[in-house]
Amino acid sequence: MASSSPRTLAGGAVVPAAALLPVLLILCVVVAPAAAAAVAVDGGCNLTAGFVQVDLPEGNFVVQSPYDVPENQRYSYDVATGVRTFWVYADDKPFNTVTATNPRTEVRLAGHDYSSGVWQFEGYGYVPSGTSGTSVMQIHNEDAGAHATTLMLHVYNGTLRYYSGAAVEDGIYDRWFRLNVVHDVGASSVAVYLDGAPRLAVNVTPSASHYFKFGVYVQHHDVSPRVESRWRNVAVYTKPYY
Repeated sequence: MASSSPRTLAGGAVVPAAALLPVLLILCVVVAPAAAAAVAVDGGCNLTAGFVQVDLPEGNFVVQSPYDVPENQRYSYDVATGVRTFWVYADDKPFNTVTATNPRTEVRLAGHDYSSGVWQFEGYGYVPSGTSGTSVMQIHNEDAGAHATTLMLHVYNGTLRYYSGAAVEDGIYDRWFRLNVVHDVGASSVAVYLDGAPRLAVNVTPSASHYFKFGVYVQHHDVSPRVESRWRNVAVYTKPYY
């Protein structure tokens, strides 16, 4: 069951979940019944209202997977259903021969690195039971930046967490969930929504540029022998400053 408890900002301040929408200036609007289907998704408000969807051809979905096995042994894309399945083993190799990072099978969304404005990731995710100790979504910073990431969402034993800390959503296993992540670069803030409901708001450290990633990336504790996530209907939106 989704939690409605307050969420902790970086630096220690606690913000009630219900207060997150005003923080980001994202408003749920009342619409005529004929338009309701376009606004209400999974019982939540239309978080993409006022944003512009960017073009994401298949070439923008760049897969990173263990260098020593064929990509199709760690990743599949079902064109008929639109489902991308990512899996990796805890003892797999890194994604190239020059890094010592942990095993991963992820998509790096290329072609839309950003350094200003408000950007939003939206996708439907699924984590099968048993998967633990993995990142499933990131806001990554520029290569060789002072900080590798602005946001990571990890799964540990059925709970989606902000890195290894605050719980974002309990009971994440074996169900499709809609994830929206909104990054306001100028305000140095990130908010996370599950199925249209606010779950986390954090102040973040600025960096020169950013991009989105999703899939599985093995972490450092409570790691299952095999980790997996599935994704569909991934989209990216932006709202420039005026």
